[in-house]
Amino acid sequence: MTAYSQLLRQLPSTPRTWLVTGAAGFIGSNLLETLLRLDQRVIGLDNFATGHRRNLDQVRERVAPAQWARFAFVEGDIRDPACCRDACAGVDHVLHQAALGSVPRSLDDPLATHSVNVTGFLNMLIAARDAGVRSFTYAASSSTYGDHPALPKVEHAIGRPLSPYAVTKYANELYAEVFARCYGFASIGLRYFNVFGPRQDPDGPYAAAIPRWIAALLEGAPVWINGDGETSRDFCYIANAVQANLLAATASDPDALNQVYNVAVGERTTLNALFAQLREALAPHGAAPDAQPHYRDFRPGDVRHSQADIGKAQRLLGYAPTHRLADGIAEAAPWYAAATRLTA
Repeated sequence: MTAYSQLLRQLPSTPRTWLVTGAAGFIGSNLLETLLRLDQRVIGLDNFATGHRRNLDQVRERVAPAQWARFAFVEGDIRDPACCRDACAGVDHVLHQAALGSVPRSLDDPLATHSVNVTGFLNMLIAARDAGVRSFTYAASSSTYGDHPALPKVEHAIGRPLSPYAVTKYANELYAEVFARCYGFASIGLRYFNVFGPRQDPDGPYAAAIPRWIAALLEGAPVWINGDGETSRDFCYIANAVQANLLAATASDPDALNQVYNVAVGERTTLNALFAQLREALAPHGAAPDAQPHYRDFRPGDVRHSQADIGKAQRLLGYAPTHRLADGIAEAAPWYAAATRLTA
């Protein structure tokens, strides 16, 4: 039995109070759903800057009424220190997911990215410390590796950041380290690698590749690839990210605390290969089996190749990914198809 399967059996008998920031977002709403299914009490905090009420509505539809009754939602902004203090009151575990994601967004508006990702993060860190929470787990990013050329990426070796977004996520790690040293406040950072899955937004100029491409394939619209398509990524299905968060939040080994971990599968897939897999998986849902991608210039701030070494998370957290790329695409395809039909 894996560490995660043991945790899933244990949690329903030991309900705790969790704060999920960014609860109306992609990763946050999946964490919310999992925790409610495990009969936990959850407080959700979001200002709907990038999250959606429909994500909360979908969670409500997928859990039992008694489970939904354990959820309390707070509409608020992590840039407001008082809001952060109120949200942390009486909380056992904080899962801090709220952020302004996207490298291109940070290039367009670095001030907004900084205010949310750095000032907002510091507000949450202070509020959680002052509330005496049992654990603080936060969303870090693989963008922190910057221009470091080595593959696979290992947590202790990073390069120079390539975007304002990367700077903000590295600043989170530095603040977390300083709070451990100066205040004895422990935390764990999770460097996500290209997470995808249900409730990931396909719309808008900063949408991630997988939901945007899926929507285009199902609608018969062009799929654009930045560069030659040989750029590669370590795509991580949402179930793996949820697992990492719950394992990190409940970690009891002192050696596991005050660390950052890669959250990925440990495999590398080119964008051309990703397109082919998506096209094949979506053919039963109406995607043209002969669809071809279109190519354009490389995007500023993007790294060429990315692949994670997940050995540290396996060793110290018991992390064991349940979904490889193909598994995640197959599981998520029906949701994407249904979501595209609803918005068509």
